[in-house]
Amino acid sequence: MFQNDSEPWSIQQLFRFLDHNKDGHIDAHDLAAICASTNVDAPMDEDTLNKLRSKVTVITNADGHRMSYSEFVQLLNSNAIPARELTTDHLDNIFGLLLHAITKTKTTAATAAAAATAAAATTTTTTATVEPVQKETSRWKELMVSDTMVHLVAGGMAGAVSRTVVSPVERMKILFQVQGPEPAAYEGVFPTLAKMWREEGLMGYMRGNGTNVIRIIPYSASQFAAYEWCKKLLMEPGKTELDTPRRLTAGGFAGVISVACTYPLDMVRTRLSVLSATLDGNMRKSGVPQKKLPGIVPTIVHIYKNEGGLVGLYRGIWPTTLGVAPYVALNFQCYEGLKFLLVPPGQDTPSATRKLICGALAGSIAQTITYPLDVLRRRMQVTGMATINYKYKGTWDAVRTMVRNEGVRGLYKGMIPNYLKVAPAMGVSFLTYEWCKDSMIECR
Repeated sequence: MFQNDSEPWSIQQLFRFLDHNKDGHIDAHDLAAICASTNVDAPMDEDTLNKLRSKVTVITNADGHRMSYSEFVQLLNSNAIPARELTTDHLDNIFGLLLHAITKTKTTAATAAAAATAAAATTTTTTATVEPVQKETSRWKELMVSDTMVHLVAGGMAGAVSRTVVSPVERMKILFQVQGPEPAAYEGVFPTLAKMWREEGLMGYMRGNGTNVIRIIPYSASQFAAYEWCKKLLMEPGKTELDTPRRLTAGGFAGVISVACTYPLDMVRTRLSVLSATLDGNMRKSGVPQKKLPGIVPTIVHIYKNEGGLVGLYRGIWPTTLGVAPYVALNFQCYEGLKFLLVPPGQDTPSATRKLICGALAGSIAQTITYPLDVLRRRMQVTGMATINYKYKGTWDAVRTMVRNEGVRGLYKGMIPNYLKVAPAMGVSFLTYEWCKDSMIECR
């Protein structure tokens, strides 16, 4: 971004450049990483860089202040640095201001703490009563603008938007997965979409999406937040990016956490999708109106009471975990790797279109590897339903029975519509997540 010294750059670009580890804050470690990096096109000579390195090294040995985007803007404004017309001539000055702000904040914080202690000894009873309330309010405010809350909100938004976009294909995939050996009621992508439209109309495409969105918001939120938390936990000192084994570990852990939090809702979504198709088919054959579909809570209560309590609500969680953990791990690994490869020269982040492409490719690659486990999960979720003509004793029994009765192809039922779902879903999910996260970071 600094290759053209004559072209001004925005304050957002400068903040993203200085926020080397992309955590939404600038601290001494970010400045140290920039100075130490060999591939940063910084507009300073080697002597200036060496001076900055010596200063930053001292500060990084202590707990420095983390400067948010709003604090950074205030720093520039208070020192009369034009935020809209930043040039390379300002960078030395900005580095110095940042270093001074970090050390000054530490000193000011210590002084403020001492002053607060002294003031507390002479305050009235009323002031002493108000102070805890103010501290409690401050803690809640810090929580609402914390990195964890940003990741949770952005992740939830990403899940809701992406799943709504691909709801018709998602339901079609489930119908393909759960139908038994031939003759099959649903065959082909476009014939199935047409059949759903004729028999159920627009609502047929969106059937189960309410449950899916309710499930996907905590699922996606916990997944992204867990991944970001694991990234910080596994990050090696002095580095800003995880290597492949650590990134896969972080992604796998995020997948396990998200499954454990939301699995019962996933089962209910599958049951409602299948039950809707079964009831509509019975109504057409008999001519007798069928009762309405049960809601989310009644379905959970029914499974809990009649299918073994918590064991029933978590039936199929082992193949789900075995499938989701590597899928999420591969998904994040592929996305991060592809995003790095597709960054245009002279820019720090890829465009929205490139992010969509990265997400689509990452989701497709990860799903291809783990898809049989997804089919197995669906079969285990519906094996307790009275309208299903197959029963499995367990995970391995399901695998043996499916391969014996349906061949290896049975493990890949619904693969084509799954590609139609995964590619746009993951592209939209990653794009929405990064857009929402960046917007929240800039606004706080």
